[in-house]
Amino acid sequence: MPDKRYRVGRLSQEIQREVDDILLKRVRDPRVQGITITGVDVTGDLQQATIFYSLLSYKASDGQKAQTGLEKATGLIRSELGARLNIFKTPELIFERDRSVQYGSRIDELINELHHRD
Repeated sequence: MPDKRYRVGRLSQEIQREVDDILLKRVRDPRVQGITITGVDVTGDLQQATIFYSLLSYKASDGQKAQTGLEKATGLIRSELGARLNIFKTPELIFERDRSVQYGSRIDELINELHHRD
């Protein structure tokens, strides 16, 4: 079974690299500008890939616009992935905002505030 786990891990990395590239070079939607792909979680059966992304903006409206832009571009991204990856069936794509990056930034802000008070 380690063979399959290696394949899932490798596929996750390839999807992350390719989706980053596709967003940069192929998707023209301004709502997806400034998005960074932070990770990809592929199911064991390779049928579904959850793609985590971060956004530089903290505004909720920007987050919603980015999500809408990604959902609109999913078909293009998936067909591009299918052409680039050497796999039998391209997984379904789900985009999810990576809250850990935002959380980490907020912690940094709070720590900086504490240092300035001292």
